[in-house]
Amino acid sequence: MQNDRYFEDYVVGDARETLGRTITETDIVFHAGHSGDFFPHHMDEEFCKTQPFGSRIAHGTMTFAIGIGLTATEINRHAFTYGYERLRFPKPVYAGDTIRTTVTIGRKQDDPKRPAYGQVVEVCETKKQDGSTVMYCEHILLVERKQGAE
Repeated sequence: MQNDRYFEDYVVGDARETLGRTITETDIVFHAGHSGDFFPHHMDEEFCKTQPFGSRIAHGTMTFAIGIGLTATEINRHAFTYGYERLRFPKPVYAGDTIRTTVTIGRKQDDPKRPAYGQVVEVCETKKQDGSTVMYCEHILLVERKQGAE
């Protein structure tokens, strides 16, 4: 969906929630292959039975990729990703869990290097079906100002 918003059009506190996505065994195995992360926490069920989580857990990097990927439903030609901050994984994700992400406009500020742009910080919180947070991060967008577009 196209959503052409300038910096001035973003409203702090506005929020949207994504659709859900169930994490599968295949997701975990493919991510291990793509990333090279074959740590036993993700791949060795017997080892995991001796650990606090009790079972294999999804990779944090996979939780991030899918959780943020779910938010990619809007195309804004006036904005682009500058980066992510404060990335945390407070709870594990297991095969069979369904995750969804809420994106809330947390704050807006001037961009110190680019006066034609402002920074919009989206607070991204991914939760699983029991309501527990499995990922938190802040997505920084550089967004063109209306006067900068002229």
